[in-house]
Order: sequence, then structure tokens, then C-alpha cells
Amino acid sequence: MNITATKTNTANVLVVAKIESADIEKNITKSAKQLAKTANVDGFRKGKVPVAIVKKMYKEQLSQDAESEAIREIVESAKKDLNINQSDIIGDPTFKKYEKVDDGIDVEITISLRPTIEAEDYAKLAPSYDEPTVEDSELEDRLKTLLDNNAPFKKVQEDRGLENDDQATFDFVGKVDGVEFEGGKADNFELVIGSGQFIAGFEEQMVGLKKGETKDLTVTFPKDYQSKDLAGKEAIFTVTINEIKAKSSAELDEEMVKRLIPGDDSATADTVKEKIIEQIKSEKISKLYNETLKPQLIEAIVSEYNFDLPENIVEQEIDQQVNNIAQEMSEDELAPYKDNEEKINELRDSVREDAIRSVKATFLVDFLAKKEKIEVNDQDVSQTIYYEAMMSGQDPQQVIEYYQTNNLFPAVKMGMIEDKLFAKIIGIEK
Repeated sequence: MNITATKTNTANVLVVAKIESADIEKNITKSAKQLAKTANVDGFRKGKVPVAIVKKMYKEQLSQDAESEAIREIVESAKKDLNINQSDIIGDPTFKKYEKVDDGIDVEITISLRPTIEAEDYAKLAPSYDEPTVEDSELEDRLKTLLDNNAPFKKVQEDRGLENDDQATFDFVGKVDGVEFEGGKADNFELVIGSGQFIAGFEEQMVGLKKGETKDLTVTFPKDYQSKDLAGKEAIFTVTINEIKAKSSAELDEEMVKRLIPGDDSATADTVKEKIIEQIKSEKISKLYNETLKPQLIEAIVSEYNFDLPENIVEQEIDQQVNNIAQEMSEDELAPYKDNEEKINELRDSVREDAIRSVKATFLVDFLAKKEKIEVNDQDVSQTIYYEAMMSGQDPQQVIEYYQTNNLFPAVKMGMIEDKLFAKIIGIEK
């Protein structure tokens, strides 16, 4: 084989090679001899199958294997000639040309290398910001919401019906086509009316019921309900009200302080207010970071430092961005691009600059994170996903399993590393 390997820049290698027909044949014969030792062919003892028979029986597979072996030899030769370590290579080599001709195969291969980055004095690029303040009105509004949310429920003494925001204690039995179903029965169940905890229509029909009253509620399970046996079906729930409680007014007294800050005997009303102020400040800083500081820092470091980028990785990012755009398109919008290479290339060119900046930012974050010794382990990632799932009312374990199944952990980890790095450079707690 004739092989020429050239570094087009510090991050890319172009390998031009000619695989001779004789090279392919040599590899076919080598593989056929190995296969002949183990092949089971009628009429021949094991290990005694003629190579010519094996070549004829497995012609297509042997040819593919021979070509693959020749490609491996080309890549290994290029690595040796240019003194490239395997650890320096990013992704798989890609073909710019693979053309079968009369005397063999003409090949052009690109190999991507990890970029060489030099980035110093990046702290000077950190955007400045003013420490956010908390107005008295903000504190009062947040405190009122906190007290309302934590106000205790007390028994309703007067003879009145259920109202929205009341807490009802009741028994219920659910039936579909007159038959009770699993999970459709409970005694002394507690429910805040209007919370949306039950399926649509259930809580609304309970409004007005008094203590001791019984009523049949007719509801329909959603078509996408988790239990397929119940999905889309009409059900009748017989409910009996046992007790009605209403929220009482709440004050920031000693009892409420203990409820809001359990386990801290020294906590006072001022302690609660201080924690509220800290929370509001943290929310403001987080908003400022995500909407302003982080984008400014990314823009600054991407503009400040220049280095060669691996072409294969850039092309992969372009592919991803084009796919994202295509997924948002309607059938009519996609139609002009079908079988139209010119239009597709126009679309690729339109996102190329963004793709380059995205790839550049990714390598810079990786480089700077190592320089700053920023680390995030898998447990950190799991805890973050778990917490966010809980805050959004989802099943944390199911969400974690979804992320694992779809290989989304690396992206989450990268985002966490990025945030820790940028927060450190900017000088904020994150």
C-alpha cells in the first residue's frame, strides 16, 4: 500500500492511501486460511477444508474483512509515521474518499486529534456584577407565602360544606362497570380540595359536601392513564366525608419558627427572615448567572482564545444542529430539502459558525476545568437529578433510570462541571 499521512494542522490529520488489489487478496487469503481451520463444510473433515472452497463460500464477508483490515493498517501506519498516541485521537477516523478502482481502492481518511490549547489569565475575562439586594416588600411577600403554605389545618366547627383549599378526610370506593378495582378504595384519606391530586372532576364534585354526607362522583380516567385497564374508562367513586378542616391564619410565632426550622432551638423569627433573604438573593444570583454572566463569560473565552479544532467533531456538531432544526420543521418545510444536496449544504453552512463556537467552548471548558481541578462524580449527578425530579413532582428513581437508559448522564455532568467552573471564575457561590 502507498500511504501518505499529513498533519493539516495541530488537530487534524489527512491520510491519502492506495490499497492495491494484491493487498486485499493477501488479507482475504490470510483470513480464509484461519477460517478453514474451524469451518464446518459438508464433505470435508474439520480443519481440512481447502482454502479455495472457503474463499468461494465466504467471498463477501472475507472481502469486507480484508478491506477493514487494510484500513486498520493505514491508520496504524499514519499514527506511527506522525508519532500519534491513541489517547490523542478523538472519535473514529472518517472517510473523505473511498473509491474502488480497477487496481484497488483509493482512500482519503481524516483523523481528529485532541486540540492543543493555551489559555492563561482567563480570570480577567470574568464579567463584573453588583450584589443583588432584597427589598422589604419582597421579604414580606415571600414570608406571607411561606406562612400561608405552612398554616395548620383546623377542624371546621360550623355546619358548612367543603370549599376549595379545605382539607377533607373521607372514605371512598371506586367502581368501573359496577366492579371495584385495585387501588380504588381507601379510608380516612386526606385531600386538599383544589390541589389537583385526583383525576379531573373528582375534587370539583366534592365541593359543597358536608361532614357525614355520601355522594357518587362520576369521572373518566385519562386516555394516557398509567393503568391500561382503567385508561379512558368511566368510573363511579362513592365518597363519605368524615371531617372538614380549614386553614387557619398563621403568625411567625415560636411554634411556626420551630415548624419552619426544625431542630434548631436557637432559631427566632429573625432567623427565618434571614434565611428568606438568603434564598431570594440566591435566586437572583442564579437568574443573573444563567441569563447574563454565564453567556458573557462563554462569549469572552471563545473570542479570546484561538486553537485548531478537530474537523470530525465540528461536523458531528453540525449534524446535531441540523437534526435539531429538522425535528422542528413541518412536512412542508422539510420537502425542499429532500434529495436536494445543495439545499442541505446551505442549511449546514448556516449553522457552521454556531457549531464551531459550540465545539470550541466545549474544549475550553474541559481544559479550564482540569486546570482548576473541577470535578463532578456520578453520585453528584445522581443527587442533582434526584433533587430536581423531587422539586418538579416526578418519581426520582424513574427519572434517574430514564437518564441512564438514554445515556444522558455525561451531558448533565458536563453542565455541572461548566457551572462550577464558571461560578469559580466569576466568584459566586453555585
